[in-house]
Amino acid sequence: MLIESFPAGDFETNCYVLAADINGPCVIVDPGQRASDRIAEVVKRHRLVPEAVLATHGHMDHTWDVEPVCRQYGIPVHVHPLDRPMLTQPTAGLPADFPRDVLRGYPGVEPDEVAPLPPPGPLVLGGLSITAVHAPGHTFGSVVFLLEGERPIVLTGDTLLATSVGRAVHPIGDPAELVGSVTRICAVVPDHTGLLPGHGPTSTIGAARKAIGELRR
Repeated sequence: MLIESFPAGDFETNCYVLAADINGPCVIVDPGQRASDRIAEVVKRHRLVPEAVLATHGHMDHTWDVEPVCRQYGIPVHVHPLDRPMLTQPTAGLPADFPRDVLRGYPGVEPDEVAPLPPPGPLVLGGLSITAVHAPGHTFGSVVFLLEGERPIVLTGDTLLATSVGRAVHPIGDPAELVGSVTRICAVVPDHTGLLPGHGPTSTIGAARKAIGELRR
């Protein structure tokens, strides 16, 4: 499996490009601010063909370049319906005191094709089988992506980071719901599963469970 990642923009949001192998299809996860050029470089270097964008949730630091990336490659974005409004109205997911000048330059436009998450079954994208699991708490429509196999991974967005549970911020966050979602994930995903979060370093589910402490099987 090919996994390329980089922190995008001022928010240093982890953007991921995933593929079964080079010279084939790929999927892009959370193209944040100023991610487009880096994505294009990865795609060219590995001779990849993007098939779709996946959004772990609708916060603008994870969706900033969704529309330009989808337009460049003629591909859809997959996002939970509860977070879809934030593609065009980023303030819908932010606290009232969030500085609005930070949003300057945000496209605020949906791609031509928007597909809902989670679908009835696994997504087959980038030559990979990807299971989307609704994990509310950070936002109403937060989703984590599970990729099983010899080297399983889980992309958690801001639901679970390497050493902590994500934040649940008003108006669309719920702390109890967030902890419940993380507990469910940790209960069914093996310890050796690679943890690819929305910010900060990668880890494993086992290491994250140990760091958090109270989240046990």
